[in-house]
Amino acid sequence: MAAADELAFHEFEEATNLLAETPDAATTSRSDQLTPQGHVAVAVGLGAEDEVEDSDKTSLLQEEKQQPGFWTFDYYQSFFDVDTSQVLDRIKGSLLPRPGHNFVRHHLRNRPDLYGPFWICATLAFVLAITGNLTLVLAQRKDPSIHYSPQFHKVTVAGITIYCYAWLVPLALWGFLRWRKGVRERMGLYTFLETVCVYGYSLFVFIPTVVLWLIPVPWLQWLFGALALALSASGLVFTLWPVVREDTRLVAAVLLSAVVLLHALLAVGCKFYFFQPLPPEHITPPPQVISLSPNTLLASTSPRTMVT
Repeated sequence: MAAADELAFHEFEEATNLLAETPDAATTSRSDQLTPQGHVAVAVGLGAEDEVEDSDKTSLLQEEKQQPGFWTFDYYQSFFDVDTSQVLDRIKGSLLPRPGHNFVRHHLRNRPDLYGPFWICATLAFVLAITGNLTLVLAQRKDPSIHYSPQFHKVTVAGITIYCYAWLVPLALWGFLRWRKGVRERMGLYTFLETVCVYGYSLFVFIPTVVLWLIPVPWLQWLFGALALALSASGLVFTLWPVVREDTRLVAAVLLSAVVLLHALLAVGCKFYFFQPLPPEHITPPPQVISLSPNTLLASTSPRTMVT
């Protein structure tokens, strides 16, 4: 019984009197003091996790935002979002190819652009047309008998040739590699824009070469052309080799040979068309001197003397 009385609730008169005297006083619960600090830490941790989850949801919503259509200006704006240092670095990489140095992996880095290829093709087309006309002007200065007239159609021919090569050849190459990837699953594949970017930057070396073709020394012109073709074609081969090496040897050899052959046809074709000698109809024939014998002169003048 004594133990039961000890377990019963008892009222403490002192505490009751103190509460009656100061009703506004704050009281503290023993349970609050015994609350482990770990629960507070858990509450704070859950709040941080909520913030992280909110930020993740925000980023996912931004990624899931509807992409603009290909017919809009915003769709193509991202392909021209490149600064000068990146363009110069990619031009440098195209001028200095070396084995084991992949242009796509080391310079493009999953960010192909159309700014560099577009202006490289435009510059090459204008330089071809201008130097082709300057070649005829220099030839006229050496030989005044040559009749020269400005050939503005060369600008159109150069533009169509360069832009068709820089777009149609990469399109055919990308389609062939995509077809071979279905046959050989281990093959890698570049995107179409990466292929266009590689071809566009590979044409930069021909811009200074075309200017050097103004030197009227045939063997020197062919030497500059061969060096430019070797640099440009080797850059293409080193870039495409990691993709085609997983295919059969025959297909890889034929594909790389076709790439080099098409590149050589472009260079040789531009050399023969824009820097060809004047056709015969553009050259004024020299005046012919007819020598007459003294008997002929006397015969032609004798009737006049008889009339007089």
